[in-house]
Amino acid sequence: MKVNYDLHTDILTVILKDNVAVAESDEDKPGVILDYDAKGELVSLEILDASHRVSEARKVEFQMAE
Repeated sequence: MKVNYDLHTDILTVILKDNVAVAESDEDKPGVILDYDAKGELVSLEILDASHRVSEARKVEFQMAE
């Protein structure tokens, strides 16, 4: 999984499956785009205007549940 924040476009992208072609995109809610592969499985999600929607868009914290 990869997380990318583009300061210039203010888009936060979470890539769940790397190197998988996006077959369909759906703006589920305004400003939240879900990308799916040919099987209909979620590949990535994009959050537009991320600095207004996410706390500290430049900071990522990773945790694993035990």
